[in-house]
Amino acid sequence: MRIAFSIITAAITVVLITILNTTMLLQAPLGKLLSPQHGIWQNAEKTNEDFTADLKFPQLNGKVNVYLDDRLVPHIFAEQENDAYFVQGYLHAKFRLWQMELQTFAAGGRASEILGEKGLNHDREFRRLGMVYAAEIAQKEMEKDPVIKAECDAYTAGINSYISSLTESTLPIEYKIIGYQPEPWTNLKTSLFLKYMCYELAATENDMEMTNAKSFFNQADFAKLYPAIQDSLDPIIPKGTVLPTQKIFPKAPVAADSAYLNTSVAANETEKPDRENGSNNWAVSGKKTQSGAPILCNDPHLGLNLPSLWYEIQISTPQFNAYGVSFPGSPGVIIGFNDSCAFGVTNGGRDVRDYYEIQFKDDSRKEYLFNGTYHATTFRVDTIKIKGKPDFIDSVAYVQLGNDWCPVMFDKSYGGVRIDNHKYYAVRWKAHDASNELKYFNLIDRAKNYADYEEAVVNFHAPGQNCAFASKGGDIAIRTQGDWPAKWKGQGDFIMPGTDSSYLWQGMIPQDEVPYQYNPERGFISSANQKPVDDKTYPYYLGKSYPMYRGIEINKRLTAMSNITPQDMMALQTDNHNTVAAMVMPLFLKSIKENELNSDEKKYFTLLQNWNIRNDVGSKGATVFEELWDNFKDTVYEDEYAKAPKNTLLPVESTLLEGILKDSAYKFLDNITTPQTETLADEVTAAFKKTAVQLKQSELEGKLEWEKHKGTHLTHLARILVPFNRMNLPIGGGTHCINAAKPEHGPSWRMVISLTQKTEAYGVYPGGQSGNPGSKYYDNFVDQWANGKYYTLWMMTKGEEKDNRVKAVMSFSKS
Repeated sequence: MRIAFSIITAAITVVLITILNTTMLLQAPLGKLLSPQHGIWQNAEKTNEDFTADLKFPQLNGKVNVYLDDRLVPHIFAEQENDAYFVQGYLHAKFRLWQMELQTFAAGGRASEILGEKGLNHDREFRRLGMVYAAEIAQKEMEKDPVIKAECDAYTAGINSYISSLTESTLPIEYKIIGYQPEPWTNLKTSLFLKYMCYELAATENDMEMTNAKSFFNQADFAKLYPAIQDSLDPIIPKGTVLPTQKIFPKAPVAADSAYLNTSVAANETEKPDRENGSNNWAVSGKKTQSGAPILCNDPHLGLNLPSLWYEIQISTPQFNAYGVSFPGSPGVIIGFNDSCAFGVTNGGRDVRDYYEIQFKDDSRKEYLFNGTYHATTFRVDTIKIKGKPDFIDSVAYVQLGNDWCPVMFDKSYGGVRIDNHKYYAVRWKAHDASNELKYFNLIDRAKNYADYEEAVVNFHAPGQNCAFASKGGDIAIRTQGDWPAKWKGQGDFIMPGTDSSYLWQGMIPQDEVPYQYNPERGFISSANQKPVDDKTYPYYLGKSYPMYRGIEINKRLTAMSNITPQDMMALQTDNHNTVAAMVMPLFLKSIKENELNSDEKKYFTLLQNWNIRNDVGSKGATVFEELWDNFKDTVYEDEYAKAPKNTLLPVESTLLEGILKDSAYKFLDNITTPQTETLADEVTAAFKKTAVQLKQSELEGKLEWEKHKGTHLTHLARILVPFNRMNLPIGGGTHCINAAKPEHGPSWRMVISLTQKTEAYGVYPGGQSGNPGSKYYDNFVDQWANGKYYTLWMMTKGEEKDNRVKAVMSFSKS
């Protein structure tokens, strides 16, 4: 018996040793993870953690003091400007290193080094899109500017100074769990991060999906399903605004429509930026405010993750004093305010990524046909390292289309998850062009007036943004800034022939034709990702897919408001009024055949009838409407698209909404698969019956209230580390509300700045200053954000060093 027990004990010991020292359960050996000296226990922060430090570095030229407040926001006071960027880099690394490196690994197509083979398709796609190629070009452009190069060098040095101080026990917890080490930072990584944001904001296109639609529908139906004009549009620059004289006249090929590809592309779902990546911003002039001073507001809508995309910071130097949010991975303040003005952005949303079909001489891809002759191809050979596997070698052809070298992203060796027709498609993307967006941030952080804003804003090339501005001098302005291709109507909607110059971009819209507003008579400027100008009067093609309902609601509300306070603006930013529902509900309630509803369906219909058109926490009517609207869209279009090529683009919701509001006999209401002619009442009722089944299940699960049904959550960037998530947040809003909080996408930073003599500033983001899940500062802002509340933003001044809000001081000086 004792012998048997000894054998069992020995066996258990062997198993435990094996498990603790291998990656059978996790990617890192469990024994190392649980080590008291070096493991994850070392990442648990004391609730009263003292961050006070006295640090010396040879790279510094002067003294820097950092005052950490009660929310762990650093207030950097530096004698030398570049020392401030050094310290910013150090702090970004101290509190967000793993996040910074993960994002640049993803941008550079290096996810396989961390994730193994499951990251390979992502890596191939990003490298073939030319992300590293674009970052290298941008880095060269940034480093041509001695000011920006010095800024980046200092920022990089600060990051590396922190990395060099790390030990096995002080590594961020994600490195320990996943099982790898950080590597030195470079200026290229900063450039890669900025290109990653460019991908998120300026890489959306539907060329293949639209090509499929064009090949399937007749011309009349295609025009109705994908109209170029949105009748209800309230553009960023109001209709009727006098526009500059046109200087570039892009010419379409004589046979453009017939020459476009009319065969379908075998397109599958792929990794694409969220088409809803957008934002709200607006500024009201002093004549509409209670104080007589302008108020600027901004809430960029991006992915909701932990750690947050943003890191709050104040940077004070002899040259400027700015406060706002920064990107861990990039120097400066991105959205915020200084002693003279406030600034914010929303996404421009135009299509600056087009595909061209390339004809190679043969499958060697060494020569391609262009303008009647064959030209030599260049190749970029990438070595993709895969954790636990041999390296993968990928060879990407680059072809010169006009003056631009473009990667052949899809070829016979690679279709990703998007293409399987084995053709060659090159991508022309504005992000590949030389640009220096850091120059904008550098200049706007120190801007004092409208002239300074004008000088700064023209440095924003890609991603194009709607840049809002307000100053203590009383000015307000917005510019739909970017390098925008001057396109002829329809250019870039589909895959284009790449065998001659006919379909290439013919230049960029001149900067003096970029739409803008300066101190408009109506007393406010605003943008919410809608089209920048009226299509009927603007000479350049703007594309088709723009969300417009937040913009309609914001402009309506701002027009009606007067005597505005910052509190009014906070209430507007977090408003849950459903604009789409307000427009369509009268039609729905009139059309649903109540006499055909059963008892369950009538119960939900009553909820819809009594709903106040707000997606508030606790609302059941909001859940009924949102499910009904989604089912109605499916009911109307599913018969038309049933036999369409896989992954054909569906119409944007404004097409359906405007269609049924203008014509209750909207053509696509009729189901082409049935002998009878369906009406609006038939389709809405059928959609409601389908909705009722779903609602009953939601009710059984306790998820009929809107916030429970929607389930807004913050996901840890590693995705696999579920305990680090924040789930089921009690927040209202949604796609059709100014408060555009969706399940995993929404207001990533809310900011309201009143430019009174002493600036009154408020802000909040869903996260916390620390990236360490073991810190109380990891997610301590989340509940405040979900509840629609704000923090007062403290622009610290000299003489406030002993303020009760200061909880720790970090001193930096030259060694």
